[in-house]
Amino acid sequence: MDTRFPFVDWFRNSSPYINAHRGRTFVILIEGEAVAEGRGEQLIQDLALLHTLGVRLVVVQGIRPQVNQALETAGVTPARHHGRWVADEAVMARVERVAAEQRLWLESRLSLGLPNSPLHGVEMTVVSGNLVMAKPLGVREGVDFARSGEVRRVRDTAISGLLEQGSLVLLPPLGYSSTGEVFDLDAAEVAQKVATALTADKLILLGEASGLVDGRGELQRQLTPDEARDWLEDTAPGEELHRHLKSASAAARHGVSRTHLLSWRDHDALLGELFTRDGVGTMISRHQYEQLRAAQVGDVAGLLELLEPLEQRGMLVPRSRERLEYEIDDYVVIERDGMVIGCAALHVFQAAGMGELACVAVHVDYRGGARGDLLLTEVEKRARHQGLGSLFALTTHTAHWFFEHGFRTAELTDLPPLKRDTYNHARQSKVLVKSIR
Repeated sequence: MDTRFPFVDWFRNSSPYINAHRGRTFVILIEGEAVAEGRGEQLIQDLALLHTLGVRLVVVQGIRPQVNQALETAGVTPARHHGRWVADEAVMARVERVAAEQRLWLESRLSLGLPNSPLHGVEMTVVSGNLVMAKPLGVREGVDFARSGEVRRVRDTAISGLLEQGSLVLLPPLGYSSTGEVFDLDAAEVAQKVATALTADKLILLGEASGLVDGRGELQRQLTPDEARDWLEDTAPGEELHRHLKSASAAARHGVSRTHLLSWRDHDALLGELFTRDGVGTMISRHQYEQLRAAQVGDVAGLLELLEPLEQRGMLVPRSRERLEYEIDDYVVIERDGMVIGCAALHVFQAAGMGELACVAVHVDYRGGARGDLLLTEVEKRARHQGLGSLFALTTHTAHWFFEHGFRTAELTDLPPLKRDTYNHARQSKVLVKSIR
């Protein structure tokens, strides 16, 4: 049924994610360019919304463009080495001042509660402090990095305590040492180290790029850290995408469930990534977001939901819950973020040396991505493992797909006797066979 309000359907579809994110810990890096380009207000509203939905937030502020502007105004040109500037006293004075200004600006915006403002009625306590300990980079390749540093330790217990109290924790790219010094840190490294120390549920990096795009212009929705390594080698140290990809991969390897690369230029990126099944950017995770696996009894409800529209159109023979449960070991499924979006079954006729490729289905929203090919390949592999020499299929609607994948037209007499005897003549399904030797 169509609705007069499109957002209502979106809201209904997002409800599982609203529930799933409640009480979770997200570390979000907002690069300074977002604020410099006027996107700060919108992002603050999105942060407030996440807070009201019960998400525990740690926000890391990037300040590079603001510091660059301050240095340019002061006529200071910092030395650079391997993508990092040398934070001498002149540079560090601007870093500290800008960090304080940006923190105060963000705190003031998160305190806004006028009746005509999006944050009306939302009370947020923002806390910052000496929560990240640092050490100097020191002298590297003959270059003294002065007060440029790296993260030594995250005070995770203190941060967790603040989150438990309902506070939003705000962290500038600064670190503190036991000798009382302040060091300039890479914001992406701060976000990664904090996310890892907290074993955060998500690390979200908002930068210029809307994820990883291949040579054909296609967005890579999901990668493992190992798959991301090749992309990292194609970027230069110091580039934003290099820093973000390096931090995302490291966090994924060290216990952060999911890391996300998003663009702050996309006004819908943050909420779109968190409250839709497919998201809008690139996710890096140790575990596959979409995976092909053997079906389990717990998948039966998802299979019924996937197959029902195809059964209603006459494309598949109706299957009861009891039948699916009984035959569940014959099935393979493609699962995407907890949803069954594809399936296929291999019914074995061992005496005839044949297997039936049955119930090949892909959700309408996920067709065109070679998932049918993936299911067929897996069924063929299973069939060969069991010593079968051929596959057969019965179809009323999709004969051409089978032809394209090596099947040929066959006769009813080519089927195993048991299948031949139970053939439904009313459906007049075409008989197709493929050798897999």
